[in-house]
Amino acid sequence: MKFVSWNVNGIRACLKKGFLDYFNQMDADFFCIQETKCQDGQVELPLEGYHQFWNYAEKKGYSGTAVFTKHMPLSVKYGVGERDSEPEGRIITLEYDSFYLVNVYTPNSQRDLARLDKRLQWEDELFIYLKELDGKKPVIYCGDLNVAHQEIDLKNAKSNIGNSGFTFEEREKMTRLLSAGFTDTFRFLYPNRKDAYTWWSYMNKVRERNIGWRIDYFIVSDRIREAVVDSEIHSEILGSDHCPVVMELNESLMHFKKVE
Repeated sequence: MKFVSWNVNGIRACLKKGFLDYFNQMDADFFCIQETKCQDGQVELPLEGYHQFWNYAEKKGYSGTAVFTKHMPLSVKYGVGERDSEPEGRIITLEYDSFYLVNVYTPNSQRDLARLDKRLQWEDELFIYLKELDGKKPVIYCGDLNVAHQEIDLKNAKSNIGNSGFTFEEREKMTRLLSAGFTDTFRFLYPNRKDAYTWWSYMNKVRERNIGWRIDYFIVSDRIREAVVDSEIHSEILGSDHCPVVMELNESLMHFKKVE
């Protein structure tokens, strides 16, 4: 069973840069995207055989998430906790018989950390939400989480300490989650792999020199981590300032109803 997650930095722009070629090549069971930057009716994707679920931001050309899946969920939720909406379109939860899939575009704390408080509030609410879901059935949590957890997860760690995406506070929230019954699948399989990044600045030749950050994740409930066959970073795929990340699960350990 194959899962893909990709911050496309604007789906309309990414469509012009090979999105559909990659989508069709992957033939994924679940394809999650973040930062769609579109409103309802602004884009039509010919994804035969897939159900499409979109969460649009109220602000035009901003944020947004979507999930494309071959498998009809039992339920779909577009908010956190009791809410079934989120004004910036940052989350979609699909429920299946044996797991929840949670696709997230985490708020950026911004260069001057102006949104750090909002970001930390989001982390606290999401933590409670993920724990509640995990109490019912295993969780697969993916997306652009806007944090490099450890120094191995970005090229220039020392010069970035305290910067957005690498503050102590943001990293601590990730540590808390991973200490509460969740596993970062890439580091579970490749604990010492260096130079493995998912985002690069658009500054001149930064990507060519692989000066990047790993801020896109697949995180799963600890009790299903042994079902993870692989967790990959497709850094060769262009089309956005992020690249796709891919996770494969042993389908024999995960059971859900398929669409007829």
